[in-house]
Amino acid sequence: MSRPEATSSQAKPYQIYAIRYATNTKRRRGQNFILEAQPDALLTMDFFSWALVGEDRTIIIDTGMERARAERNGHTFLREPADGLRAIGIDPQAQTQVVLTHAHYDHIGNVDQYPNAEFLMPLAEMQAVVGPDMHHAWMRHAYAGEEIGRLVQYLHAGRLRLHDADHEVAPGVSIHVVGGHTAGQAIVRVLTARGWVVLASDALHYYEEYERGVPFAVAHSVSDMMRAHDRIRDLADSDDHVLPAHDPLLLQKYPAARPDLDGFVLRLDVPPRGIASIQAA
Repeated sequence: MSRPEATSSQAKPYQIYAIRYATNTKRRRGQNFILEAQPDALLTMDFFSWALVGEDRTIIIDTGMERARAERNGHTFLREPADGLRAIGIDPQAQTQVVLTHAHYDHIGNVDQYPNAEFLMPLAEMQAVVGPDMHHAWMRHAYAGEEIGRLVQYLHAGRLRLHDADHEVAPGVSIHVVGGHTAGQAIVRVLTARGWVVLASDALHYYEEYERGVPFAVAHSVSDMMRAHDRIRDLADSDDHVLPAHDPLLLQKYPAARPDLDGFVLRLDVPPRGIASIQAA
């Protein structure tokens, strides 16, 4: 499969920021990987939301989870995701675009903090979360009914737009639905100064899934999850241009946006430590 080129000659590079708003240092490998050989070994899970900052627009990717829900689910809430945006000069209340890669509770909380935003989400994800799969407790356990209801309200208010499998948000930013983790799991391809980066969201929780070719334990379709790895490789300029959603190794690979934001806001469009810069064509 050939790698698609930029969708427009007008595409200009974006900066990518990751906001680390929660962590879970007690999570075990058996909660993360199917048929794990050391299921009781600890493997920290970090929680991020993201911002793409371009020359003429800012695009938010996922909105994190609410503090109360984090605490109920055993996660350590660090700071409000919106505070991370403000720290780098982004006003959540300003008119902006917000991409929701899927509808799990740790990706669609806090949407009410973006009162003027237009939201984008895969059509396949909305069809799943209001469909018969939700009859089964296992299929709905990572969703929050009240948050899904809020998205339905936004849909009827004209604030949520549902898109098909491949969608250009703006020149240099495109969404690709790969499924696997959820029925409508999406990844985001972003043009940066070092080339095409894939923000994998929960199509990859950890680098390890990608490197070992193993599925994450929470899956709508394991086969689609594994095929998503191939799609990510096809869209990214290299494996060093791939960003998983929950891996604490990101803190080691990428610098803070500013020294005072260490451990809170990361800069992900720069080369990972030890990797030479690759300029975009």
